[in-house]
Amino acid sequence: MWARVVLIGLLLGWYSQANGYHLKTETDSYPDYGEKLTAREYGICERDDGSLHQYKVRNHDQTDPECAHELAIARATNGVNETGWGYLEIELHDADIPLWLQGYSAGFVEGRATRDIIRMHIHNTVDGYCDGAEEYCQKLNRFLVENLLWMRNQVEENPEDEYWQQINVTLNQLNGIIDGYEGTLNEFRKVEDLVQHPIYYIQLAGDMEDLALLFKRPEHLRSAWKGGHCSALVRLLPDHSDLYFSHVTWSSYSTMLRMLKKITWKVKAPGYAYSYSSYPGAIPSTDDFMISSSGLAILETTISNYNHKIMKEYIVPETVLCFIRAQIATRLSSGNAEWAEIFAKYNSGTYNNQWVIVDYKKFKPDSPRQPRQGLIHILEQLPGYIQHKDLSEFLLQQYYWPSYNMPFFPDVYNDSMTASFAEQYGEWFTYDRTPRALIFKRDYHKVKNMESMRRLMRSNDYTNDPLAACECDPPYSAENAISCRDDLNPANGTYPSDLNPIDGSYPFSALGHRDHGATDMKLTNYKLHRKLQFVAISGPTSDNVPEFNWKTTPFKDSVPHEGMPDRFNFPPVVYRWSKQGLFHDRV
Repeated sequence: MWARVVLIGLLLGWYSQANGYHLKTETDSYPDYGEKLTAREYGICERDDGSLHQYKVRNHDQTDPECAHELAIARATNGVNETGWGYLEIELHDADIPLWLQGYSAGFVEGRATRDIIRMHIHNTVDGYCDGAEEYCQKLNRFLVENLLWMRNQVEENPEDEYWQQINVTLNQLNGIIDGYEGTLNEFRKVEDLVQHPIYYIQLAGDMEDLALLFKRPEHLRSAWKGGHCSALVRLLPDHSDLYFSHVTWSSYSTMLRMLKKITWKVKAPGYAYSYSSYPGAIPSTDDFMISSSGLAILETTISNYNHKIMKEYIVPETVLCFIRAQIATRLSSGNAEWAEIFAKYNSGTYNNQWVIVDYKKFKPDSPRQPRQGLIHILEQLPGYIQHKDLSEFLLQQYYWPSYNMPFFPDVYNDSMTASFAEQYGEWFTYDRTPRALIFKRDYHKVKNMESMRRLMRSNDYTNDPLAACECDPPYSAENAISCRDDLNPANGTYPSDLNPIDGSYPFSALGHRDHGATDMKLTNYKLHRKLQFVAISGPTSDNVPEFNWKTTPFKDSVPHEGMPDRFNFPPVVYRWSKQGLFHDRV
């Protein structure tokens, strides 16, 4: 597979070449990747007559002769075989570019520079999504058409409103990605065709879980976006010397073509630049894990909503989907409470998460006097309801904030009907007694530096850890860990639906054998955040468990994985973004 990936890349122009790396003395000496991998760059500009022109950057000492006004440039670097990640950096040229055109230009250069890996990601995650689910997709697409038309109407009716201006940025960014991918410029597409484009579906990877429930996608069909969950931890060291912020994505193994991205807008907004873990062709992080020029670090873990009544009542087209709201809040907010307030507008009730927003501007390294307000803010969402609160005092007293897919706020816990499953299945569905809550509570104090934080976030010792035990056969589950590996559970439990076993091997399917696991780890701290950098590990954990290998996994024939390396056993890396900007690098 490794050789095949390189061959595909050479044929398509999406290629990689490792020139080595050096060890950093800062931040626990993680490998620092940047200019050590071969990149390709694409730009977009305006001609003298105002028409758009796209070009491939071939000579950094010259601009394209057809360009009268530069708009945006993207640098795409493929390190999938070396590090497990692709890297993408996008920069807009100047603040005179209208907002809508900034959005379109940013999207276009992304779609153009990464079109080959986007195609592979579409094959792995989108292709076949509507096969056997035609009635569901008709309902879904009708909803998406109404939703998009409503947002466009709001943009037209509120041209001076900053919120709707930013919505327009994201909508144009989406159009740009599709044009860049298709090799077209300013292509007109009917709304009905746009919402069915596979790149539109990529944006919905988070929202789709709830939309699939609402419109009743057949449960037996495979989906790359089914049941995504995550683990996260904020750790304040007892001496206040550092503040760690980490997230682990849980997802289908078909989603493991991954990208780390950074985008720099030329706007007067606190979040004018941000870096994040993401996927080919995706505007949002989806994990989510983002660090912003505003000083904010943002992550989430999904909370399941079992209350179908509120789902039917509040998931309506006249809302803004989660993937857009997260972008708008990150760009416009300067503090975490403001982020929560902006995100709460036009709640779609889809991709219901617990959001954790840390403000590194408030953190004072090595100081015993930390702010009692503004350091950490928690938000939880359900259809028709959002609750958020400053919990800085909590973090300062407890020294850690864990997040593991269970609602913290009692109202959210009860309204989501999670309590009813606790009554039926026990402590696994409780906030403070579910296995990961107990693991974090037991082990957080072991985190004394970046390396010990990494070990905790990648930990899985399910055959030996008593907290991984369950009333199962065998009596433990690889689900019950900070980095789950459900592929390692025996393949002897099959289920007609998510919570009803047939053969009794597991009390519910989340504990059983399935295409689902922790697919990464991201970690930042005070120093790295200042440079919009973070430590990243691609692929399932192999700490105390076998490494993931597509040649040997039981899912090798049933789960698409085009473009992925066979083995996932990559080291942690820190990617070095362009120091002075992509346009400066060309001078």
